[in-house]
Amino acid sequence: MMFDGILFDLDGTLWDACPQLTVSWNQALELHRVPRAPLTTQEIRDCMGLLLRDIAEKLLPMLPVPQQDAVIADCVRLELEYLARHGSTLFPREEETLAALKEGCPLFIVSNCEDGYIQAFFAGCGTGKYFTDFESAGKTRLPKSENIRLVVERNELRNPVYVGDTALDASSAKEAGVPFLHAAYGFGKVEGVPAVPDFASLPGALEKLSLQLG
Repeated sequence: MMFDGILFDLDGTLWDACPQLTVSWNQALELHRVPRAPLTTQEIRDCMGLLLRDIAEKLLPMLPVPQQDAVIADCVRLELEYLARHGSTLFPREEETLAALKEGCPLFIVSNCEDGYIQAFFAGCGTGKYFTDFESAGKTRLPKSENIRLVVERNELRNPVYVGDTALDASSAKEAGVPFLHAAYGFGKVEGVPAVPDFASLPGALEKLSLQLG
């Protein structure tokens, strides 16, 4: 089997935006005078892959739900502006690896982020040229497994693969019926699945997985 499409998660798989999110989210907390200590980068990292409602409950339990939603809305607004202007950290040898992978098959992104976040990744890092299509939970309000299916179906992929760094990514790919490759360099740990140790090793890891699947 040769893959005819590679689908990527975003946070922890294609970039680490946690330091930049910490800056912009703390600006939102200060704007709303939220009675808590400033967020740390680790707190932000621990929220990667969660939906916004779950993040609000995790980070802002001292606030009533309507106020949580207002704060999170400004977190998202400020993060998108900040990331589109400043970008964030790509993994070592990422762009040359994406360029090489694109030569073999089209690349896609499926993330649980809000609508506009993937576009900020493209604008801030100049990476849009590598990707054919993308989908987010913020746009569709669907779980990641359904968004994986959407991208697979509308691009008529027969042998796709999903690359992600968390257990949620692994389970979502399984629910969508798509093989999974664990980005072990990212934020999460996933046991018992094929893994790749760093971004530059993706071509070899994908070729190996393709051969294993037959």
